[in-house]
Amino acid sequence: MMARSYAPSAVRAMATLCLALLLPVLAGCSGLSRGSLDAARLAVFGSKLDITAEQVAANPYAQMLVQGDDFEALMVLGNDDAGRSAWYSPDRRIIFLQGGLLSGTAGLPQDASDIRLVGDNPFARLASLEGTVATLRRYDWMPGYRHGAMVQGELRRTGPEQVEILGTTHTLVRFDESLRGAGVEATNTYWAEPQTGFIRRSRQLVAPGHSVDLVQLKPYRPGGAR
Repeated sequence: MMARSYAPSAVRAMATLCLALLLPVLAGCSGLSRGSLDAARLAVFGSKLDITAEQVAANPYAQMLVQGDDFEALMVLGNDDAGRSAWYSPDRRIIFLQGGLLSGTAGLPQDASDIRLVGDNPFARLASLEGTVATLRRYDWMPGYRHGAMVQGELRRTGPEQVEILGTTHTLVRFDESLRGAGVEATNTYWAEPQTGFIRRSRQLVAPGHSVDLVQLKPYRPGGAR
């Protein structure tokens, strides 16, 4: 299923409303530690985040660390709209994911208002994927109203790697995806669980010259499994 496209103005309006409500709600949760709230507030001022496993465990929400060219933010899951999850930071940034793949952003210096795979989706079978397979994406970039930019890719399984997340070492399978087209020459990298194909860490293209690093600190898995 293709990701739903939202008008940039609607996305930003939704972000403003959600973020106005989000921190007071989080602050009232008995399961949320003071350290988690402090970490979230640091993102507002652009300070370096120092997040511990204890802080993440004390927060009842699914959490993701996002690092861009000029920011670092602890994001929490806001909602899941038919598989398209929205993650919010206190400084009015939003990351949209679908199946672990970046499907849109809002609040970044260069945004992709919509990213969608066209045709085959090899990421749905990462656990069994071997060799090299082709990918095709359609990007809508803002500002500039550049819509329908087509980018071709080659996704390749490169083997297991040890990845540390919050002090715990995970054996994950690395996949590299070389991207070409529409002014893009970049590589997406994914580290996925070998048994499930769930993407725990990734570096993904937002727009030409701009990528973000995503780390699932407290993963969100539809159906409630962890």
